Amino acid sequence: MDFDLLSLLHERGALLEGHFLLTSGKHSDRYIEKFRLLEWPDSLDAVGQAMAEGISPDEVDVVLGAAVGGILLAGAVARILGRRTMFTERVDGAMTLRRGFALSPDDRVLVVEDIVTTGGSVFELLEVVRAAGATVQSVVCLVDRSEQGIEFGEPGRILLRLPIATWEPEDCPLCRREIQLVKPGRSGKR
Repeated sequence: MDFDLLSLLHERGALLEGHFLLTSGKHSDRYIEKFRLLEWPDSLDAVGQAMAEGISPDEVDVVLGAAVGGILLAGAVARILGRRTMFTERVDGAMTLRRGFALSPDDRVLVVEDIVTTGGSVFELLEVVRAAGATVQSVVCLVDRSEQGIEFGEPGRILLRLPIATWEPEDCPLCRREIQLVKPGRSGKR
């Protein structure tokens, strides 16, 4: 498949520059607003197809994502694979299956994630799968924006590695220059 995610991010205006507070609590000079990409059905379909590429429907029972962005991605990938889709939500700061969703020990789970900075949400999703006694089949992430790259200890892949500098608030050069901090969409992490 001829898929250029970086070009698509630029085309849809999803790669922003400024001074951003990330979900992780760190600051950055660039932000990926995934919803500028995912709001377009053709882009969502292309991303879903790219994430599903190389995964056999016979190896997966459930595609799992995290609310909010992961709902769209998990649904797109599940539609392509013809499998069930579920998502977690945060309850008192912890990833939880709600709305009647339940994994069984027989389930083989494909974990999908949108933008990874620290990998925290993916590690939480993996714990939800393991706590249910289900099997992690693979992890697929849209963008790994971490500076060093993240290993989840499971098979998987990243569609785009795009290292973007991040700083702890006390070390942020943009704060020192008094550039206004923007708080884009938040996932409800503490």
